[in-house]
Amino acid sequence: MKLDDVQRIAHLSRLELSQAEAEAVLPQLQAIFALVEEMQAVDTGDCEPLAHPILFLRDLAQPLRPDMVTEANNRERNMQSAPAQQNGYFLVPRVIE
Repeated sequence: MKLDDVQRIAHLSRLELSQAEAEAVLPQLQAIFALVEEMQAVDTGDCEPLAHPILFLRDLAQPLRPDMVTEANNRERNMQSAPAQQNGYFLVPRVIE
């Protein structure tokens, strides 16, 4: 990657970079592209895709709470204030005809 590439990327990104800014960004972009090349060199053919990248770190993964009912069924009491209802559901005016 050269300074011309940095200026082209800046132009495509609609960024205005001075020559000094482009020179400062160049080593950072080179490091990013080097890391991408290093990651692409790794053979991942035998690895199954993860549903989420953090799942392989069990200590950091978000724990799930047990799936259990914690609230009582208050449908009848909640429906008492409904202006219109049918079969336990709120009825609302039609807005799309």
